[in-house]
Amino acid sequence: MTSAPHPSATPAPASPASASLPHERARPLGKGSVYPAKDLCSQCGLCDSRWVAYVKDSCAFLNQRFEAMETGAHGRSRDLDNEDELYFGVQQRMLTARLRQPIAGAQWTGIVSRLGVRALETGLVDAVLCVGQSDDDRFTPVPRLARTPEEVLSARVNKPTLSPNLEVLEQLPGSGIRRLLAIGVGCQIQALRAVQSTLPLDALYVLGLPCVDNVSRQGLQTFLDSTVSSPETVVHYEFMQDFRIHFRHSDGREETVPFFGLDTPKLKDVFAPSCLSCFDYTNAGADLVVGYMGATFGRQWLTVRNPKGQQLLDLVEDELDVAPVTSRGQRQPAVQQGIEAYDKAVKLPLWLADLIGFFVQRFGPQGLEYGRFSIDSHFTRNALWLRRNHPEKVAAHIPAFAQRIISRYRLPTR
Repeated sequence: MTSAPHPSATPAPASPASASLPHERARPLGKGSVYPAKDLCSQCGLCDSRWVAYVKDSCAFLNQRFEAMETGAHGRSRDLDNEDELYFGVQQRMLTARLRQPIAGAQWTGIVSRLGVRALETGLVDAVLCVGQSDDDRFTPVPRLARTPEEVLSARVNKPTLSPNLEVLEQLPGSGIRRLLAIGVGCQIQALRAVQSTLPLDALYVLGLPCVDNVSRQGLQTFLDSTVSSPETVVHYEFMQDFRIHFRHSDGREETVPFFGLDTPKLKDVFAPSCLSCFDYTNAGADLVVGYMGATFGRQWLTVRNPKGQQLLDLVEDELDVAPVTSRGQRQPAVQQGIEAYDKAVKLPLWLADLIGFFVQRFGPQGLEYGRFSIDSHFTRNALWLRRNHPEKVAAHIPAFAQRIISRYRLPTR
């Protein structure tokens, strides 16, 4: 493969000589092909476009490039001696918020959807890369380039499965889209940033979602079948700050299940290998990140990484109930115990899971400390998985910030 030009913070318009660029000579891989990252492929969609020409240097699972990506997108890489940046990445602001007038049918209050709508209404962008759903299955993702607010709103609610978002890059040439807002998770954004300078765009804005523990559609069904009372009626779910999984059903009913009550033996191998080897939980390359992990229950957590991120937030900030981030509790003991319990695939009876959940919710980590708890838990788990399944990748694949976090804990030696 020919390497892509190094991306700049602002991509240049395509030139008449663009036909000589590698992606103009390449063709997408066929669906169902063996992708270059093989078992670690997250199906981000890059290889389903002609930008597969750059996969060797841009795939997050073939070539980690956090420092270069952060510097290209934000003007600098994260400060490893700053505890907030060590965990949450380059930032100008962190805050919590909720829409004062929630969007009906949104997963929470609808901040991400509202940002997409406002970006189109104000003319900031020509299209929004978002993820709809198939006509046959609510959880089968269908990436799209939305050109109207109605199309953005129809894509509201997460699809917690691997999604080939970047396959829509194939639609950009000749589309008239010159300014794009891309919404995506870490692996997708890492690849997008790597090919940014080759895209036929005048401006790219990136709205990131934190992401962890994604699954295939089949894996999602295994999770739902083993966890919730009525899998066929689930509309959406989320692992929330109260240490419970919140499910919403099509009849409006809500159901919660304690984290500690999951059928760990059955679910331990359900997550995608790409997610078990990922250290970009907080979406380091996005201009603005909107999630829940650093907020108290009922609010969303926002991280502005650069001026473009603030420009996006400006679109909706006067519609938000905004509050500072907070942090409470101690995560380390719970993380250390969780490492051993997960590794042994411990399954607790529901009454005990509820009891533990009650005490952890009341006395355990909250706000940013909950975010650090989640990051610590997943980074240690993923480092152990990588060590056991791809030992040849450990040295190059675990970024410096993750190595520093992982070193704070005792991992099983085998």
